[in-house]
Amino acid sequence: MHHRPAPAAARRPATLVAVGHGSRDPRARATLLRLLDRVRELRPGLDVRLAHIELNAPLLDETLAGLAAEGREAVLVPLLFAPGHHVTHDLPAAVAAVPGLRARVAAPLGAHPLLAEALADRLAEAGWTPGEDDRRTTGVVLAAAGSRDPRSGAETRRIAALLGERLGVPVVPAYASAAAPTVPEAVAALAARGRHRIAVASCFTAPGLFATRAAAHAPWIAAAPLGAHPALARLVLHRHDRALAAPAVVHGRELAAV
Repeated sequence: MHHRPAPAAARRPATLVAVGHGSRDPRARATLLRLLDRVRELRPGLDVRLAHIELNAPLLDETLAGLAAEGREAVLVPLLFAPGHHVTHDLPAAVAAVPGLRARVAAPLGAHPLLAEALADRLAEAGWTPGEDDRRTTGVVLAAAGSRDPRSGAETRRIAALLGERLGVPVVPAYASAAAPTVPEAVAALAARGRHRIAVASCFTAPGLFATRAAAHAPWIAAAPLGAHPALARLVLHRHDRALAAPAVVHGRELAAV
């Protein structure tokens, strides 16, 4: 069913639509809702809504149809870390499927100092305390979802490099699906380099199958998913603000930014 968009004069301010993948783990949706509560605390008055690509309600297409009916512009912020198929195809396709919707799709969370801060803090919470002597035998596996899109792997490597600079130890990216190396393979590669105190950093927004499997392969400590970390909330707003500076789109046509 198509909704008639509201007249231009009645349009309301843009809504931040945080787009999660969706998960069968019941903790995932609750975790993302807590993250968005932090976003609202940082930006009072901003309309912030959660939507999912699959598996959980509300689904993205329903959310976008509702925003079009309300006359709101949407800024989609993917709660994903790299430009894989969901970011480059599914989100633009969802926008194009809603007649009259004004929307912008933000970049994925990606390599940013705020993300490195959140990853490092979660490792510290898990027990990361290597001294200078320990750093020679310590390494980190950065566990991420994985994608066949080469841009995704390149972005994950940039995230690993940022985290390695922050921690002062080697950080090797690894993937739960669709790409290599796997977490066990990355652990073995670090061990072959004499790194026997190996932690797993969780490059996931919320608990789920991939995060659980990755943590199970940690020889030493495993960080929790990033969840409602304050730095991640700031990064969501940063991506939203950057997207607002770009032109909006209706049915693939650029409009002047408002």
